[in-house]
Amino acid sequence: MARAPRSLWSLCIALSVVGASSTSAARQDAAAAAVAPQELGRIWDAEHVSPPLPPLLDHDEVERRLAAVAAADPRLFAMERAGASLENRSINMITVGSGPFRVLLWSQMHGDEPTATAALFDVFEYLRRHDGDPAVRRILSALTLYVVPMLNPDGAERFQRRNAQQIDVNRDALRLQSPEGRLLKELRERLAPRVGFNLHNQSWATTVGDPPKPASMSLLSVAYDKAGSESAGRALTRKLCAVIRDAVEPLAPGQIGRYDEDFEVRAFGDNLTLWGTPVVLIETGPFPSPTPDPFLVRMNFVAIVSALDALATGAVEHADPARYETLPVNESRGFYILVKNATVVAGTGVKPFTADIGVSGVRRVRSVAGQRQIVVQTAINDLGDLRTSSGLRTIDASGLVAAPLWDPDLKENDAVDLPNWTGVPAEHVIAPGQPAEIVLLRPVDDSSRAGPHYVVTAVIR
Repeated sequence: MARAPRSLWSLCIALSVVGASSTSAARQDAAAAAVAPQELGRIWDAEHVSPPLPPLLDHDEVERRLAAVAAADPRLFAMERAGASLENRSINMITVGSGPFRVLLWSQMHGDEPTATAALFDVFEYLRRHDGDPAVRRILSALTLYVVPMLNPDGAERFQRRNAQQIDVNRDALRLQSPEGRLLKELRERLAPRVGFNLHNQSWATTVGDPPKPASMSLLSVAYDKAGSESAGRALTRKLCAVIRDAVEPLAPGQIGRYDEDFEVRAFGDNLTLWGTPVVLIETGPFPSPTPDPFLVRMNFVAIVSALDALATGAVEHADPARYETLPVNESRGFYILVKNATVVAGTGVKPFTADIGVSGVRRVRSVAGQRQIVVQTAINDLGDLRTSSGLRTIDASGLVAAPLWDPDLKENDAVDLPNWTGVPAEHVIAPGQPAEIVLLRPVDDSSRAGPHYVVTAVIR
């Protein structure tokens, strides 16, 4: 259909946002300062209800939590069974707020991307506990939020990207062969939201900047055609991305990136934007900590609430889109573990050589005795000069020998001799595609012993 001139659409959006605060209570709150990201972080620290390990969230727990949200304050929250998955797991939606500006948020359309699902429960708790605060009053009076945590519950149950059909729901916007995809399209048609938030996780290999740092959050103002055309909706999402950058960058300096704006004809975000609901994509990535989940959930909470507040006050109209446009574009130059400058005894019989070893890591959820547990599957991803890459964990192995882990019982400080792999290679050698079963050894001078002599300094699995 024909598009209205950009200036007219901009005026409509501006009037819609400003008009959303037209009640007397909202007018009183409009002069109040936006809630500072630092204050949101403090509130999250004191009040969050999200689980410490979002990957362990299953459909039953999400449903229980949503029912508890609705029961805690029925005047504020309404829960509905919006639809069902292929395996008939309910897909539930929480509605909160009474304003004319409608916002649709959905998470976990990829079943193994749970961080934002956890953060949404903290958003609900914040709105409930602080519904008398000016910031929350203006959000609730200016906006109506439609929130769908866990759009793909069958995938979440298996902790896999795809649904039970093995379809990537986020590539099903045109054929609509998945019930989850059909539901998302139906919600857009029924609710006519003015903006959408598509909440995802990205690979732990995602980096930003040079030298590369982990891309803890990446943003995208989603395109709606191959030309990357501008519209009032895309102008709005660029400004929302700018708001989010300014809110979360202090939490992870140098770790915020953006995706390239290539149009993906099959994707939901691109098509929702084309259909009239411009979409902001928020992708949560790696964080350099042994316990990254709380940091990342906190970032999502701050990002979402800051964006909603900017919409409610109309402050988004004054955001500088250059703050989004100048974000560096994502790359994939990160490893779960990066071993640098090792003397590699590959276990193949070749002579030792100096190399870096890049180890990838992927989270998996397994059921052990009926309990969900997280495991990290590691593999050697690259070998050689990896100085242009980074690691969530970096080990300087200068002066150390890296060898295949030939004995799974080896532990730190064990004294060992290297096996002779000249005739028969090791079971798992040090090479790309092999399991990351590596032992780091420190040579020890000991003239009383014949042959090489080493002490184990680290075991990598």
